[in-house]
Amino acid sequence: MLRGRTALVTGAGRGIGRAIACRLAGDGALVAVHYGTDEESAAETVRLVTDAGGEAFPVRAPLGAPDDVSTLYRRFDEGLARSGKTRGLDILVNNAGFNIRGGVADVTPEHFDRLMAVHAKAPLFLVQHGLPRLRDGGRIVNISSASTRVALPNSLAYTMAKAALEAFTRTLAKELGPRRITVNSVAPGFVKTGLNRHRWDTPEGEAAHATLSVFGRMGLTDDVADIVAFLASDDSRWITGQNIDASGGVGL
Repeated sequence: MLRGRTALVTGAGRGIGRAIACRLAGDGALVAVHYGTDEESAAETVRLVTDAGGEAFPVRAPLGAPDDVSTLYRRFDEGLARSGKTRGLDILVNNAGFNIRGGVADVTPEHFDRLMAVHAKAPLFLVQHGLPRLRDGGRIVNISSASTRVALPNSLAYTMAKAALEAFTRTLAKELGPRRITVNSVAPGFVKTGLNRHRWDTPEGEAAHATLSVFGRMGLTDDVADIVAFLASDDSRWITGQNIDASGGVGL
């Protein structure tokens, strides 16, 4: 259980981030629901948490913008104060992300910089600025992608950014080990989210992607959230520096 702990989940307004926020709150954590611009979706996540008896508050800070990390933590601290909680952080989930599809001939410097800013740069500085708040024995979980293992040529720059995130995970785990802070990444495959809607918006498309998993279905957001909840718990205390495949066996 996570009662008495505080979690920050980036990109928690919808999709996998929303499922993670709801699951951590269901396990007892106070959850900061970060979002970039979609206030309505973030409010819906907070409502889902509170309706189920949990605690959550929204934090707006578009990643990739100037002063994004300092803005995020200022609003995080303000949200904690409104909740009557002491300043601090136990669980950081770097989930925020997006994709700009394209192969090697399609990638532009602007697209590459945007993808790296959100998927690699933001997690680095969220950890750096968050370490004074992160309590010993805390948890950092980075959401990567199975595209780092199974080649998707049409997501080249996205894959490069996620690969950087996985390298960050391994290196950071060694540095933070003396504080008993575990650092792991989770790599989903084809999950039924808005980001992946083009893969399952027709019965034929969903069936084609379902066959890629050994279980014969596409992933659900709860499939990923349950893994993150384990990594956020005390049960995962002896696991760090790992990338957990959450693709349902894609590519086996």
